[in-house]
Amino acid sequence: MQEPYSWIARFSHLGTQLFTMFSGELVGKDSHGNRYFRQKKQKGARNNTHVREKRWVMYNGRPEASLVPPEWHGWLHYTLDEPLPEESDFHQAWVKQHHANLTFSDKAYRPPVFDGGKRDKATGDYQAWQPQNK
Repeated sequence: MQEPYSWIARFSHLGTQLFTMFSGELVGKDSHGNRYFRQKKQKGARNNTHVREKRWVMYNGRPEASLVPPEWHGWLHYTLDEPLPEESDFHQAWVKQHHANLTFSDKAYRPPVFDGGKRDKATGDYQAWQPQNK
């Protein structure tokens, strides 16, 4: 079971929350409830076109980077100029839904060997490779 998101951890994100409140412009939300922001345009302050805008995510609950779907990951990392719209080629019926990384959770895969199980012995169809001397 994943430990609860502590108040100390929540308090440590206060700076990001304040920055978001004063300087953030909401771009969109994903299916996990994460909200994505960009920095509001500064009037006359930054006319330099070589400066990238700041982009960030405010997680819905515990911060977990694997909860960012691929279309938002591309936008956060400046691969895409704008987030993918719902009618894009990426959003097709055959595309599997994004799932978070389950490592270190109760739902993580554990091979039977770790739970006291026995591994099958190598069968007769296996032959070890031997180098040939010339």
